Amino acid sequence: MKLITLNTWGGRVGDPFLDFFKKYNNVEVFLLQEVFHQALERVNFMFEGIGGRMNLFDELCEILPDHQGYFAVAQSEGWGLASFVHKKITVAEEGDIFVHRSKDAMIETDGKTLGKNIQYLKIVSQKRNFTAINFHGLWNGGEKTDTGDRINQSKKILNFTKSLSGDFVLGGDFNLLPTTKSLKMLEREAGLRNLVREYGVTSTRTSFYTKPHKFADYVLITPGIKVVDFKVLSDEVSDHAPLYLEFE
Repeated sequence: MKLITLNTWGGRVGDPFLDFFKKYNNVEVFLLQEVFHQALERVNFMFEGIGGRMNLFDELCEILPDHQGYFAVAQSEGWGLASFVHKKITVAEEGDIFVHRSKDAMIETDGKTLGKNIQYLKIVSQKRNFTAINFHGLWNGGEKTDTGDRINQSKKILNFTKSLSGDFVLGGDFNLLPTTKSLKMLEREAGLRNLVREYGVTSTRTSFYTKPHKFADYVLITPGIKVVDFKVLSDEVSDHAPLYLEFE
């Protein structure tokens, strides 16, 4: 089973971004953050200059015809999480829950006030059954350090994972540094392997990102998942690097 998680940056890199999905169309599961879906200009708040692709979800559906797309709305004007699962695989259940604020919580165009949800898909296949969890952690405009809201966000994620039976993969843009309690809570209290830490990854950002602190993205897995390969892909199609996991 192959999985990629990527913060899409609204698809603003353009054709190279879309070509990336053609290149990796054999991947069974994509977990994507910062996705527009028939979006209104109000949610284009992060993309001054080169705007995001306001119909990005529909474009990805066209590029990945062998996959089923699922969109989890954070803001009704067309902003949220998206996952794509190959049609040869059964999704027994899919949905989302909010772990910070609520749906449609954004005040005017202040991205710091967005609600944050996790999207989950319970996947059944001949290879294995597991739950894929897509996460984009809260952004406060400052450092990716611990805050009360981030601690509470992790607690809500932990409460959700306790309801799951079997193995799961939690991936996405956590907006957290590796040293934070908010991240270590997820590792220790749920007994998860942090593959970014385990594989000695030194950055999950690309050359498009010029600020310090090159960590934001993670893949956490339950112990029952056997890793065949894990790596940060070199494709520069966002200010975040794609994370690739192959597992049994």
